[in-house]
Amino acid sequence: MQPIDRFRAKLQQLKQQHFDPASLQFRLTVEISLLSILGLSSVAAWTSWKMQQLLITTHTQQVEYIATRFPRDVELYSEMLPVATGLQKTIDNVSVPGLAIWVKSTDGNQLLAQSSQVSDEIMSIADMPLKPQVYPVGDRYLILYRGLVTARNKPLGKVYMAQDVTSEQKQLMTAIQGLAAVCCLATIATIFAIALRIRQSLQPLQEMSQIAGAISAADLNKAQLQLTQAPSEVKELAQTFNMMLARLADAWENQRQFVGNVSHELRTPLTVVVGYLQSVLRRSTNLNDYQQEALSTAASEAERTVRLLQDLLNLARADSGYAHYHLERLSLNDVVAEIAQMTEKYSDRAIRVEATASIEAIADRDRLQQVLINLIDNAVKYSAAEQPIILSIDRCDGQAIIRVIDRGVGIPLQDQSRIFERFYRVDEARTRLPQAGIQATSDGHGLGLAIVKTLVEGMGGSISVRSKLGEGTEFTISLPT
Repeated sequence: MQPIDRFRAKLQQLKQQHFDPASLQFRLTVEISLLSILGLSSVAAWTSWKMQQLLITTHTQQVEYIATRFPRDVELYSEMLPVATGLQKTIDNVSVPGLAIWVKSTDGNQLLAQSSQVSDEIMSIADMPLKPQVYPVGDRYLILYRGLVTARNKPLGKVYMAQDVTSEQKQLMTAIQGLAAVCCLATIATIFAIALRIRQSLQPLQEMSQIAGAISAADLNKAQLQLTQAPSEVKELAQTFNMMLARLADAWENQRQFVGNVSHELRTPLTVVVGYLQSVLRRSTNLNDYQQEALSTAASEAERTVRLLQDLLNLARADSGYAHYHLERLSLNDVVAEIAQMTEKYSDRAIRVEATASIEAIADRDRLQQVLINLIDNAVKYSAAEQPIILSIDRCDGQAIIRVIDRGVGIPLQDQSRIFERFYRVDEARTRLPQAGIQATSDGHGLGLAIVKTLVEGMGGSISVRSKLGEGTEFTISLPT
């Protein structure tokens, strides 16, 4: 599996999806969805209005044609018949199925003639100002018309016509409801398609962000972002990102080489200086107290610098792959007991070993001893003198487990994820030491736990920490068996 594939697999496991209204994906989805809804709604509303107008126009033209013909027929029949008879004859002559016709006097008080389809309910609506629209009357839908009628060149009254369009209106309403349903489904499908497309478009940027947040210094020269289906702009950004990773990898490699070279070059002369200072101190019979104190301080600081250079050199060797491990099957009970007995003497602290059975593991004895000494020293430094240090040995899930437990000041939660970083020191915990009655030295450089992690992982194991302020800290080492 390629390094970038391992990154993606790890990130996929750790990735937690959450709702973020401030994200670009959410904003684009909402904005484009609203525009789509507005567009589809406008089209649906315009289509419904246009279909309604088409229905009205079609039937209005038919009514207007009959209304245009009606006065001529009245004039014609009025010449041969009485006016009332001529009106009724004309109504019977022009009537078609679904069309109601009636004639009233000019003042609207007298009904002069009507067809058989006229009802009082229809006539009451026709007395109102008429507009070109569909009027609901009970369970029916009508289009109404009103015009003037003359006979023998004199105003005779007003003719009213009501065209029944119930069947057509119901078909129109069914079509509009279907259109609304289709628009709703299309809107939902569009929103999902937009959200999916935006998510796919932003996926390369999310991958870049996740890789940048999860990549470690050791993987800089292996991690490369490959985007084959991304837009050109995102591909250019990915290429720039890869170039940045390459430059960082080169800088990190140069830094490791520089640290290793400097540590190696400075360790020898400083060791010589320490030797001469210690020799002078052993033979200083004619030095006053001030001179002896100055030489002691110089020797102490020189020794501390040599230890720092040795730590840096060990880390540089591990980074370069030159650290060699002599892995063998060891009895952890014997190793831990030996370390506990040795550290009790120089730390003057009670160190208790807890083991329920004889447990073996595959490890490098010297490296494991160095790891345990560093962890015990750390526990002694940050816990009270009357509190014992506990070394627990156990087996879990096919792994050998060593726990180093103290009841000290603990480590803040925000620092627990960084304590294995190089040169990182939890200053907040140190500031609380005097109040807790703990006298700790401050000669550390933040390399101890980084070396511990490097050595444990070099032996094929892992290390983790669990801590709570005021209750103590527990380091857990897992080794293969």
